[in-house]
Amino acid sequence: MMEGEHMEQEIYLLEFFGKECPHCSAMVPLVERLQNEEGVKVQQYEVWHNAENAKLMKKYDQNRCGGVPFFYNTHTEKWLCGG
Repeated sequence: MMEGEHMEQEIYLLEFFGKECPHCSAMVPLVERLQNEEGVKVQQYEVWHNAENAKLMKKYDQNRCGGVPFFYNTHTEKWLCGG
């Protein structure tokens, strides 16, 4: 990178949630704030009613959380369990 150049890297989170999950519902205001105020890109996946999304969550979770809400940062490869 040359001097004076500014390279922005978007923060990109994967959010895995359950439609009827009260803990997931409690995270909605925080996720909206991250998107609206911080410009964080969040891709959401409902896992209780979608087998493909549940399979994707298992890939990223690797038995660390085992439940929702589960967040995964695609840039840092770090994860966060619960709300």
